[in-house]
Amino acid sequence: MHELSNESKSIWCFAKWVRIESQLLKKLLQFSSLKSNNFDHITDSFKEKTEMLRKKFFSSLFQVDINDISRSFILLTVSFNSVLSQDEMRQMIQQVKVDKALNAFKISNKALQASLTELTSILISLFNTYVIHKYHSKQFKKAQTIVLYKSKKSDYIDSKMYQLIALLNIMNKTLKSIMIKRLNDITEIHHMLLNAQMRARCKQFMISVLNLLIDQVHAVWDCKIKYIVFMLSLNVIEMFNHVLHTRLLHTLRMKRTLNYIVKWTRSFLKDRKSLLMFNE
Repeated sequence: MHELSNESKSIWCFAKWVRIESQLLKKLLQFSSLKSNNFDHITDSFKEKTEMLRKKFFSSLFQVDINDISRSFILLTVSFNSVLSQDEMRQMIQQVKVDKALNAFKISNKALQASLTELTSILISLFNTYVIHKYHSKQFKKAQTIVLYKSKKSDYIDSKMYQLIALLNIMNKTLKSIMIKRLNDITEIHHMLLNAQMRARCKQFMISVLNLLIDQVHAVWDCKIKYIVFMLSLNVIEMFNHVLHTRLLHTLRMKRTLNYIVKWTRSFLKDRKSLLMFNE
């Protein structure tokens, strides 16, 4: 409200939302009935709707052949200091966005940033204990998942008309960010990724991928022999939640990832829980 009061345009936008959009919310206050996954019946049962949403958004992992793992030869791991520094932790906490929705622990990002000076030594000691023991706290693995309506849909009886917002523990996000930063640094220093790997790397952007793709297509078209260019595009992001943990950990080892990171990752992935929340 403080921001709205400082800008007249924002006040009028807020007033318009109150008159129009807020009226729609009243109609959607009660969670809709849902069709079953095989569309054979419609249910109003809270238990059945919860199970439908769980199957829709938290489906089981795919079963794949992993017999080749036992026959693999793993190279020696690279060297890297395992002790987390205070600078690493401060940097990650200062980067998080403030005024985010609270999770079950009710620790706001803003409060954590404000008390960072007093908590630095405590948190770094706690995080280093977890890293040394290759362990991720069970309390950090608990999340709240809010089921939201996709806006301006004519029918909400299908579970596809909903989206999820996950409220994660700020301690979980901080430690995870530190470990991701460490893994990124290790892969760059020891050249563990292919040069063609573009995304999520320092000084390499998706625009570079598009420029490279365009140059390759034009190079083919400029050949004396006329070729037709085919491109296969895969939505890899949709597969992330279905990756077999055993295969992922094996891949990390094959990439010579440090043992403490592999074992911490295994603990991070194991026994994660989320409370599914929606109006009923």
